[in-house]
Amino acid sequence: MEALKADDVWRRYGSQEVLKGLDLSLASGAFEALMGPSGCGKSTFLHLAAGLLAADRGAIEIGGVDVVGMRDAVAAKFRRRHVGVVFQAFNLLNEKSVEDNIALPLMLDGMRLSSPKVRGRVDALMGELGISALARKRPEELSGGEQQRVAIARALVAEPDIVLADEPTGNLDSASAKGICSLLRGVNRGGKTAILLVTHDPQVAACADRVHFLRDGRIAASIDARGDAARISQFYLETYR
Repeated sequence: MEALKADDVWRRYGSQEVLKGLDLSLASGAFEALMGPSGCGKSTFLHLAAGLLAADRGAIEIGGVDVVGMRDAVAAKFRRRHVGVVFQAFNLLNEKSVEDNIALPLMLDGMRLSSPKVRGRVDALMGELGISALARKRPEELSGGEQQRVAIARALVAEPDIVLADEPTGNLDSASAKGICSLLRGVNRGGKTAILLVTHDPQVAACADRVHFLRDGRIAASIDARGDAARISQFYLETYR
């Protein structure tokens, strides 16, 4: 089964058409990246795939389930259980602690942070991301990079079928970004969790198995280039010159 399938997706803002018949599919367990210049519709597509926006036309399926026509409450429940989203703006709750923010998708499904399953999952992710010492702090007390790590942990806590990550390394230095790529690769390696990573950085895109280039509201090209940042960079320059 495909983890994600987008068919002829259109989306406009006012008079501007951002997506113009976009087609894209990810197999279950795939790790792929989406690249393109600012304003080309990368984040818009991720929000559509997560059920946070509605497409003007076309279909988007996550695990065979159409998310385009979902009512908000149904979409929120589906997202908590099946889709992990790393937002570019983090979207953390300042009134909650770091550990509560991470556990939020599970707690909204009626689970308690004190339960062994939730506690173990949250502690493991904080350890992997190097933020265990921040567990009781509030997001407003953290740096941008620390908030990014919390947002990534929250996206992974429910072990979703797919993770949609919008510039997940954008606030991190190169060494930390490499660590996040390794973490996502580890999550993906089990073959259960698919990942679609939006980035403008060829070094980050190179941690994915396949890279798609978005231009004029559609996928202009796709290449297999895992580990080859130089090839991705060259292809990027050729696509957008």
